[in-house]
Amino acid sequence: MAQQAGIVAIDAFFPNQFIEQSELETHDNVSAGKYTIGLGQAQMAFCSTAQDIYSLCLSAVARFMSKYNIDYNTIGRLEVGTETILDHSKSIKSVLMQLFEESGNTDIEGIDCMNACYGGTNALFSSLNWLESSAWDGRYALVVCGDIAEYASGPARPTGGAGIVVMLLGPNAPLVVEQTTRSTHMSHAWDFYKPHLSSPFPVVDGQLSQTCYLSALDICYQRFIQKFQHKNNKPFTLFGSADIVGAQCTEEVQSDADFLLFHAPYNKLVQKSFARLFYLSSVLQPTVGINSQITAQLDKDQVNYVPAKPSVLPLNQNDSQYQKSLNCRNLEKTVVTMSKVSYNTKVTPTIALPTRLGNLYTASIYAGLLSLINATPSENLINKRVLCFSYGSGLAASMFSIKIGHGEDVVAMIEKIKTVSNIFKRLDERLKKEPSQMSESLNEREELHKLDYENFNPTVDMDLIQSGEYYLVSKDKDGKRVYAVKP
Repeated sequence: MAQQAGIVAIDAFFPNQFIEQSELETHDNVSAGKYTIGLGQAQMAFCSTAQDIYSLCLSAVARFMSKYNIDYNTIGRLEVGTETILDHSKSIKSVLMQLFEESGNTDIEGIDCMNACYGGTNALFSSLNWLESSAWDGRYALVVCGDIAEYASGPARPTGGAGIVVMLLGPNAPLVVEQTTRSTHMSHAWDFYKPHLSSPFPVVDGQLSQTCYLSALDICYQRFIQKFQHKNNKPFTLFGSADIVGAQCTEEVQSDADFLLFHAPYNKLVQKSFARLFYLSSVLQPTVGINSQITAQLDKDQVNYVPAKPSVLPLNQNDSQYQKSLNCRNLEKTVVTMSKVSYNTKVTPTIALPTRLGNLYTASIYAGLLSLINATPSENLINKRVLCFSYGSGLAASMFSIKIGHGEDVVAMIEKIKTVSNIFKRLDERLKKEPSQMSESLNEREELHKLDYENFNPTVDMDLIQSGEYYLVSKDKDGKRVYAVKP
């Protein structure tokens, strides 16, 4: 059984082309700020016709293994989390095996996990369970999560994106996933799904999706704090004295979470989610004056509704008062404003990749973790706890935590992640395209998606392909795909 199991190394791979969301606003003839302020997005990555989920994952894993100088034979489990599928039977993991077969390693457990944006978290959990079980053979686990998020032309298109995150899991990790306390909520909902097999685009109920997300967050948070208290014999405090501006503190209260990671379909929902936890904390665990501040602010804004503390779990989601708390715009605006200072400290360092790449579905939350590492001095990460919320429509959600270790070895490992990933330089080096070029590319990709029983040879713009990146050369009428790699 592996001790202190967690994330030993992490990196991201993403397409080399992007558009500015501000320019997409102009292209779509919408009001300025609709995507940049309304959604909180800055840029969006997109794929060419020569790129697909197989090529992205091949590129991500090959580059990861090379950059970290990892022997393919040291991997004993490989699990992929994705909702982007090109075959209804053959897994992405099986495609990735060609990288391992060259070294003679075919003794690798694991397969694909799929449920909207939650698959990456399920791959992480099951790989950690393997490391902590009697089945562990002493080797590392590799978790690959990522997607190509594409939407039909219209209001949902700005919430697209593309990218892959690869994580190496093993013992004595600098980023330990705390297995002892995590909560889950799963339910049946039609908020986002992909029933049309001839199209890559989903069916989305935007309002329902946001409600499902926030409700799942509520339930997971309440279950998490209950389990935390039971395990640690102390209450879980999300907001301490330093997080509450203007609080009248009779004593110093420390927060049990230094940073927060959220699944990020768009950053405005991340802001709303953080504010929701700020609000829930005031109702469920009144500390350091949060409750009185919110009450005063609500009175000032003439928002008269404050929900009663839920007495049992799960919440009665059909309760009209509870639904009112989810959909009250004034309440949302109030707590977003009140939590802004704390948001800048606890969340802003995590949003670089999600806001500049767009929605990465299964990789979204882990792109946030990589952003946090790159944006924060290593000494400010030592011994810190990161509270994580993962959500996948349909729906599946979990809350868990990552504890960053301490000591010279941990600092060195974190510094290596920064050096290897180097995300800010890589983001700045991408090629900027016009929104019309992205629309043309997405239209071509939609048409190619329909050609299930036809040969096609996509046009390859080698300027868009990075060194060491795989790209699609051809697909025959039987669906067999051939890839090449740019030297």
